[in-house]
Amino acid sequence: EVQLQASGGGLVQAGGSLRLSCAASGFTFDDYAIGWFRQAPGKEREGVSCISSSDGSTFYADSVKGRVTISRDNAKSTLYLQMNRLTPEDTATYYCAKYRNPGPMGWGPREYDYWGQGTLVTVSS
Repeated sequence: EVQLQASGGGLVQAGGSLRLSCAASGFTFDDYAIGWFRQAPGKEREGVSCISSSDGSTFYADSVKGRVTISRDNAKSTLYLQMNRLTPEDTATYYCAKYRNPGPMGWGPREYDYWGQGTLVTVSS
């Protein structure tokens, strides 16, 4: 059974940092691209960042570029998202997700087939 368990969210002041983790199981982790998405209340789910399975290529949304770093530890089947200089606009539930096919990396939420339960990030001003 494919499972993704996101953790690390919490309440932080603007300008602070958080590190999210996503523990994966039930599939060959290093064969798949993995992404982070977020959804704020009343808004659609949007991509934050994703990382490829092969060469570690990464992609970031413009809204987080320069403040966020995605990484993966294939030996631990774990994905990370280091977020710095957080702003209230980063407040959302953050989800990790597995890309539907081994190999390539995509950006659209519909291209991801398994999702974690989400971890809430709240940034106070």
